[in-house]
Amino acid sequence: MKKIQRYARLYRVLVTQFLKTIMQSKVDFLMGLLGFFLTQILGITFLYLVFEQIPDLQGWSFEQLMFIYGFAQIPRGIDHLFTDNIWLVAWRLVINGDFDRYMLRPMNIFFQVIAEKLQPDALGELLIGSILVIMAATKGIVIIDGIHIVLFIISIFAGALIYTSIKLFFASIAFWIKISGPFLQVAYEMADFAKYPTEIYTRLIRFLVTWVIPFAFVAYIPASFFLKETVSAGVIGIECLIAIVFWCVAYALFNKGTHIYESAGN
Repeated sequence: MKKIQRYARLYRVLVTQFLKTIMQSKVDFLMGLLGFFLTQILGITFLYLVFEQIPDLQGWSFEQLMFIYGFAQIPRGIDHLFTDNIWLVAWRLVINGDFDRYMLRPMNIFFQVIAEKLQPDALGELLIGSILVIMAATKGIVIIDGIHIVLFIISIFAGALIYTSIKLFFASIAFWIKISGPFLQVAYEMADFAKYPTEIYTRLIRFLVTWVIPFAFVAYIPASFFLKETVSAGVIGIECLIAIVFWCVAYALFNKGTHIYESAGN
C-alpha cells in the first residue's frame, strides 16, 4: 500500500508541475501549439490538393483519409503526452550519466522515466485528431454502434502502446551504443506512412510499416475497420497482440539495458 501511495504522490506532483508549466509558459505553449496546427494544416491541405486532381486514392475518398489521418493522431498524442521523456534516454540521459538518478531510487525505473515529464504539445495532436474523427462521424462515413465504440477505445490505447514500445525499444539501444537518438528518429518518422492507405506504397514499404515497425497497426489498418463493413474486427485483435508482443520485447530490452548500464564516470 505504501508503494502505491508513493507512486500516486509522484504522479500528483507531476500533474501539478505540468499545469504550472502551462500557466507559467503560456507564450511557449501557445507558440508550440500554433506550430503544430500549422504543420497539420499543411498536411491536410496537401491531401486536399491531391484530391482536387483525382476522385479517389486507391478507392479511398478524401473524407475517409481525413478520418484515418485524425485517427492516427490520437494514439500518437497519448504516447506523446505521457512518455515523451523516453526521447531523452536515447539522446543524453545514458551518455551523460544522468540516468544514475533513476537507478538510485527504490521505484520502478521505467515509471520514473515517464513520470518525470508530461508534454503539453501533445494536446494539439489529441485536439486535431479528435476534431477530424468527429467531423468524419458527422458525415456518416464512420460505422457507429456499441461494438465499434468499444473497439475504437481499445484500438486507441493499443495504438498508443505500440508507439511507446517502438520508442522504448530504440531508446534502450542507447545502453549499448550510448546515443540511439538517430535510430529512434528514423524509426519514429516512419509513422507518417501509416496516415495513408498502405496500398499506395511499394511492397517493401508496406512490409516495413506493417510487420517490422508496425505503425500501420496504429492508423490505417484499424481505422479501416471503422470505415468499411467488409473489414473484420480481427484486425483490432491483431493490433492488440502486436502491442503486447512489442511491449514485452521493448520492456525486456529496457530492463536488460538498466542492468548493464554504467555511469558516465565508469
